[in-house]
Amino acid sequence: MTVTRRTFMKVSAAGIAASSVGALGFTGAGDALAASVRPFKLERATETRSTCPYCSVSCGVLVYTMGDKSKNAKAEVVHIEGDPDNPVNRGTLCPRGAASLDFVHSPLRVKYPMHRKPGSNKFERVTWDFALDRIATLLKEDRDKNFIAKNRDGVTVNRWETTGIFATSAQTNEAGYLTYKIMRGLGMVPIETQARI
Repeated sequence: MTVTRRTFMKVSAAGIAASSVGALGFTGAGDALAASVRPFKLERATETRSTCPYCSVSCGVLVYTMGDKSKNAKAEVVHIEGDPDNPVNRGTLCPRGAASLDFVHSPLRVKYPMHRKPGSNKFERVTWDFALDRIATLLKEDRDKNFIAKNRDGVTVNRWETTGIFATSAQTNEAGYLTYKIMRGLGMVPIETQARI
């Protein structure tokens, strides 16, 4: 490519103009405007720190809700953004995390325990007591039926291999430790976590 005097002057002028704009502080004007408007947009909202539910990274999110607690008005989520104080994501979110407001307001979101009776083709809403009792009953039945106390050589192994657990990584270290200890205490062998997927 041949550089003419005219081309050189155009490129030089453009470079000087761009650097001058940056030196005068005009490049951050949009960011400054957004930062000045943001407090007013969410001024009356209640801020709650939470964890993104999508994957094993466990990004921190700030959930903003509107609703007058003094008048017993139901709080509604109006905005979700990354938590800049969270050491995992430092305020950034992936596309799924950034779209989590749509997840919260989706009409297809399951909010209650659902149960499909044997032979039925539809799920029915049940109470938490029913759901937890049903899970505990099925776990006990399976463990009583399939628990292995000793292997073929007579060595005590205390294994339960027919049921497994898939734990979330969006929980605290303490909750994860308790989950692991309880399942291992029951003899459960297949234990997996979302962080390894």
